[in-house]
Amino acid sequence: MDTNAVRLFVLAAEMLNITAAGKRLGLAPSVASARLAKLEIKLGADLFHRSTRKVTLSIEGMEFLPFAKEIIAQEDAALAALGRGKANVSGTLRFAASSTFAQLFVAPILPEFLERYPDVNVELKLTDTQVNLIDGGFDLALRNYTAEDSSLIGRKLAKDRRILCASPDYLKNYGVPNRPDDLKNHQLLVFINSKARKLTSKTDSTPHAFPPTNSKPRVICDDGSSMRIAAKAGVGICMSSIWNVYTELKEGSLVQILPDYQIDDQAAIWLVYPKSNVLTAKVRVFIDYLVEKIGSPPIWEL
Repeated sequence: MDTNAVRLFVLAAEMLNITAAGKRLGLAPSVASARLAKLEIKLGADLFHRSTRKVTLSIEGMEFLPFAKEIIAQEDAALAALGRGKANVSGTLRFAASSTFAQLFVAPILPEFLERYPDVNVELKLTDTQVNLIDGGFDLALRNYTAEDSSLIGRKLAKDRRILCASPDYLKNYGVPNRPDDLKNHQLLVFINSKARKLTSKTDSTPHAFPPTNSKPRVICDDGSSMRIAAKAGVGICMSSIWNVYTELKEGSLVQILPDYQIDDQAAIWLVYPKSNVLTAKVRVFIDYLVEKIGSPPIWEL
């Protein structure tokens, strides 16, 4: 199939003007019309309804359009992978991410990315609750766990080691827990809808979890930044990713508790995108940029 004709069709479908689409691609009106006619013969269907006043997509044209866009995206991605094709990357990238992570690590590095790729726009959906990539029409998302959804594929950005921590003032007032069982007597901050995580130790074979079984959290939160701030203010003990609290750990406003116990959940930070999507140039360069600036190793592990 002539991909140049397919590219012309996609442009003409968007502009609803074959002459203007051909002009955009450097084609004379007669050449553009002939190329589209040849594509229609190849497909065995009329893609447009033509009149002297206007051009509209036919039913067959509307059905073929998403496949045509996929063909063009595949070609662009293949050429980009070989270092060929259009030098400039363009388009709007719809990116969903944890608001807490994005505030700390994504927003500060956006200016350089936008300077590198002036024809790319970024639309951010920032929330600490999970969004559906496919239903939401997102190109890419950042998630803090192993991608288990069979409709998604991903690239690991960094480890997501988690710890239990509290403020020195809280520990001064309520005491330092020495064993996981002691947590039942403490004020706990828990992320909303989070499942209990196993706590393991080389010196303790007894099964433990956070939050402990039958414990009642004092505060339930759906925002990682707010949880960090509350823990720092002395509200209680929380489980947090190192990346969320590494600055506070360095300055001493939060301290790790039960350091001999590991949170056994194999969590990681993943960049995921729908399997049905072609890895377009705009998505590929953004993934590469985030890996360059955040991963290998991430700043919180230095």
